Amino acid sequence: MTFGENLIAAREKAGLTQKELAALLGIHYRTIQNWELAGKLPNKLDMVYKVAQILGTTPDALMNPSDQYVVEASEKGGAKAAREVDTLVSGVIGLFAGGEIDEEEKDGIMAALNEAYWKSKEKNKKYTPKKYQK
Repeated sequence: MTFGENLIAAREKAGLTQKELAALLGIHYRTIQNWELAGKLPNKLDMVYKVAQILGTTPDALMNPSDQYVVEASEKGGAKAAREVDTLVSGVIGLFAGGEIDEEEKDGIMAALNEAYWKSKEKNKKYTPKKYQK
C-alpha cells in the first residue's frame, strides 16, 4: 500500500478529518490531501513521526522503505535529489517484479543503492562550479 492509502486508513481509524489532522500538525489541509490523493510524500521524516504519533501508529506502518529513501533524499538534497532517488528506486523495484528475492534482501539492495547514490553525489561535487556548490 502507498503512504497515502496507509495515511487514509490510519486517519479514519483515529476518527480525524483531513482538516483536523492538519490543524494538529500545524499545516494546511491541502497538504494532507496531496499526501492522500496525489501520491506526494512529506519532505521530512520528522513530519512522518509527528503524523504517526498523532494517529497512534508507527512510521513504518505509514511508509514503505522505498518511500523512506525518497523522503531522506528530500531532506539531504532537496526536491531534485528526491526525484532522482524516486526514479532510481522505481527502476530497481521493476527489476524485482516477479523475482525470487525476499523483502530483507530487497531492503539491503535498496540501502546499498541509496548509499552509492549519495557517495557518487559527494564525489562529483568537485566537478561542480564553485558558484553552484552549497
